[in-house]
Amino acid sequence: MSQHWTRSILALAVIILTPCVVNSHAPSKKEQPQKWSGPGTSQNLRNILVGRCFHYMSLYPDVGQKNCYGIWDALINAVYRKNPCNITEEDYEQLANVTGQTIPCDKTLLWSRTNDLVHRYTKATENFVTLEDTFLGFLFNGLMWCGKTSGPGMNFKSCPAWNACDNNAISSFWKMASATFARTSCGVVNVMLNGSTDGAIARKESILRTVEIPSMDPANVSEVKLWVIDDITGEDRNSCNSESLLELKKYIEEHKLKYSCIDNYKPVQALQCVNNYDQAACNQCKYQ
Repeated sequence: MSQHWTRSILALAVIILTPCVVNSHAPSKKEQPQKWSGPGTSQNLRNILVGRCFHYMSLYPDVGQKNCYGIWDALINAVYRKNPCNITEEDYEQLANVTGQTIPCDKTLLWSRTNDLVHRYTKATENFVTLEDTFLGFLFNGLMWCGKTSGPGMNFKSCPAWNACDNNAISSFWKMASATFARTSCGVVNVMLNGSTDGAIARKESILRTVEIPSMDPANVSEVKLWVIDDITGEDRNSCNSESLLELKKYIEEHKLKYSCIDNYKPVQALQCVNNYDQAACNQCKYQ
């Protein structure tokens, strides 16, 4: 009887203590993604990118056959399991390679502070190409994304805002895309600027000045032509002879690029007049 009870007590002790042993080796609480100040990755990002890829190829067959799923893989390789504030332009090198595209000479149109107007113009005329009209720009325009260090996949809850850190996933991407676009440009490169904006017409921290102008190859770019476009209902704060433009002219020429400038390029002003025909600048006699 004594041995029987001894065995029973030992068995009961094992049963009671086992959960304690198991719990002592339980995994720690799963690391949570860091919360950032910007919105999270766009929902259904993969499907959007693949869909846009096939759509662009149907619209512009000259872009050639692209591996739409390979583009998604290249994005994953750039940002997965990485701190979204430590993504460099070099991380997107593979993505740049799989989305390569040749833009005809004299077709490049850069812009600063004229987002809405410049894209209305390229859609209306189809004579020029902005970065957002290229294959790469078309794919990612208006989207948000970032990875997380806590595991694979995208962070759908939050991502760093544009100015949250120097090398965040979004700003580094658009710097890479802008540099690629400017570097491969040839002939006359046109730039649409806002003549009614406050302060300098092209801020020193702008993509135009920090990325695009330095990336141009003087051997391939014959001229940088600025279009200074006033808001049709706004003030004329800057013109080709204003201090801000002359300073920009000097900056462009320091990069061994030829410079020219035109105030209120008439085809663009005509587009502005479609919805503002009663403005003084829209006098029909001006376009005869």
